[in-house]
Amino acid sequence: MFYLTGIEQPETVLVLFPSCVKDGFEEVVFVRRNEERLSRYEGDQLSKADVRRISGVARVHWLDEMTTILYELMLLAKRVYVNLDEHDRFQSPVLTRNQRLVQALQANYPAHKYHRSGPLLKRLRMIKSPLEVELIQQAVNITGAAFEQVLKMVEPGVHEYEVEAEITATFLRQRATGHAYEPIIASGANSCVLHYNQNNRPCRDGDLLLMDFGAEYGNYAADLTRTIPVSGRFSDRQRKVYDAVLRVQQAAIKLLVPGISLEDYHREVGGLMEDELLQLGLLDKTDVKNQDPAQPAYKRYFMHGTSHHLGLDVHDLSERYLPVQAGMVFTCEPGLYIPEEKIGIRLENNILVTDHGPKDLTQRIPIEAEAIEAWMNSEIVTNQY
Repeated sequence: MFYLTGIEQPETVLVLFPSCVKDGFEEVVFVRRNEERLSRYEGDQLSKADVRRISGVARVHWLDEMTTILYELMLLAKRVYVNLDEHDRFQSPVLTRNQRLVQALQANYPAHKYHRSGPLLKRLRMIKSPLEVELIQQAVNITGAAFEQVLKMVEPGVHEYEVEAEITATFLRQRATGHAYEPIIASGANSCVLHYNQNNRPCRDGDLLLMDFGAEYGNYAADLTRTIPVSGRFSDRQRKVYDAVLRVQQAAIKLLVPGISLEDYHREVGGLMEDELLQLGLLDKTDVKNQDPAQPAYKRYFMHGTSHHLGLDVHDLSERYLPVQAGMVFTCEPGLYIPEEKIGIRLENNILVTDHGPKDLTQRIPIEAEAIEAWMNSEIVTNQY
């Protein structure tokens, strides 16, 4: 609804009928009636003029008028495209409002042909407009500012929740609407837990601190991961693993060009990680020779995907089997997780695909090990956002 209209008010219905023979009903928005009692409890509700201004749709009706108007429109149509809240990473265990509406339509108009609008909307949403890229960039900038604040305050003894609080405060001070997703603030052994979010452990000297967080701005998400040494300096072993992950990320970003499939992309990144694991001594040539092609040896230490679409959702709607195209925005987040050494390192940037090469939207956010250490030891004090 927000993508198509800019409207966020609950219980709003959009009807698109571009070939409608009844003049003026090609686009219709239905919103709940602006009543004083509802406004007293929930604040001001959208007026019809508000809806026209925000959405650009000229014809606006109250929601309680929809049954009568929709009846006439349905009789003029042969087929209906319905929105079913499709996402390949989530299936709701309960009926959503959209599903209940579809069930009512099918019961009342059983002779119509019904189709999914999901594939059409996914293809539209995968390609970001310049304005959408601006909003993602602003979310990224706010996220970067929060990370720089964290670099100044992390030291042995600080708790994970204090780090989260610092991030949240910076988000709100910079007019983000909050976190784009539940933040991961994982120190020590927790850094090897992919979706750790208890965020309640003290950070100790010698620990690594993996932070996966992103601001939401104008409903668009940033998605950043950085891993830093709690003491302000990487150990030799931590630095070797860190640099290996960074090299894989830098090479992977270069692969995000129009025409490559995500399957081929992930396969190539897996090969890059395999080479690094051999150099680190975590795999040997026998491991590689005897590996199951369906479960490569590198997945013992790098078990998740490298990239996903980013936009209105942190895992944005997409058709993952379509080739990469200019205008898409991806994360790039290789990682290595070595539980026996309590080393978990993930580095994540946000990348805009263009016809002239990948554009790193997070390029100003510190990532090189030397830069991280310099920030943490007060050698850099200027906020660049």
